[in-house]
Amino acid sequence: MTTPPKVAVIVGAGDAIGSAAARRFARGGYTVCLVRRSLEKAAPHVAAIQAEGGQAHAFSTDARDEAAMTALFETIERDIGPIELCLFNAGANTQMGALETSGTLFERVWRLACFAGFLTGREAARHMLSRGRGTILFTGATASLRGGAGFAAFAAAKAGLRAVAQSLAREFGPQGIHVAHLIIDGGVDSPAIHARRLARFGPDAPPPEPGSLMALDTVAEAYWTLHTQPRDGWTHEMDIRPSVERW
Repeated sequence: MTTPPKVAVIVGAGDAIGSAAARRFARGGYTVCLVRRSLEKAAPHVAAIQAEGGQAHAFSTDARDEAAMTALFETIERDIGPIELCLFNAGANTQMGALETSGTLFERVWRLACFAGFLTGREAARHMLSRGRGTILFTGATASLRGGAGFAAFAAAKAGLRAVAQSLAREFGPQGIHVAHLIIDGGVDSPAIHARRLARFGPDAPPPEPGSLMALDTVAEAYWTLHTQPRDGWTHEMDIRPSVERW
């Protein structure tokens, strides 16, 4: 009888944190399912994992669509294997003044950064509960803890996601499901961050201070650490930041 693979699902498997987490779990022996809206954008990350000898699949799904998310998890469980790890990493980092933030934009940010996280956690738990094990992880940010000028929509969504994570942890922890929330309190060394610096400071901007940006592999290792904790010492919330970050 063939042993089914251990499956890690990354919802919001973008080009930075999501894909780095996917690579880390693939190196740990997991078959990784990268979920994002664009299969074309996911393809290079699948190919990179496979080139290193790992197993990876890509799925095109809108995490805000309830029926689509239910079908996604059913498909992975049926066609790939039992989900042992699920990471919700979809983001909606939006900076805009409150007077310029429309109700439509506010709701759109909430649907992607909070509502989609609830759907992801609910569907992951639905399948894990029958086995009495599994890990559900959520990506948080500085905005999970406090609002900031220009971040009303994003902070409301991330704070809501944190509350979702706490609620799921208290509900499903006693049933063997480890739910944890990782607060990334600082910038990560990614193309998107460097593009923002370029747009803000121009081409003559000095490079970031050494050690001021977290390496993507460092963030990915934090997820791995949470997932591999023994059941008698689970962490629900972890915060990470560069040593030079003010907090």
